Amino acid sequence: MTEKRCYTVEDLQIILGISRSTVYKLLEQQEFRWFKIGSAYRISKKSFDEWLDNKL
Repeated sequence: MTEKRCYTVEDLQIILGISRSTVYKLLEQQEFRWFKIGSAYRISKKSFDEWLDNKL
């Protein structure tokens, strides 16, 4: 199995221990790169991981 290149909203909820609405607020603030497929959001793993590393 290949490594994930994208996270879901649910993945970010678990990783950060935050609510769904807070994840959507981060997406609105353009904190990291993301895109939408239909109604599903996908967050760039690389972009998110870099953002998180800078926050720690």
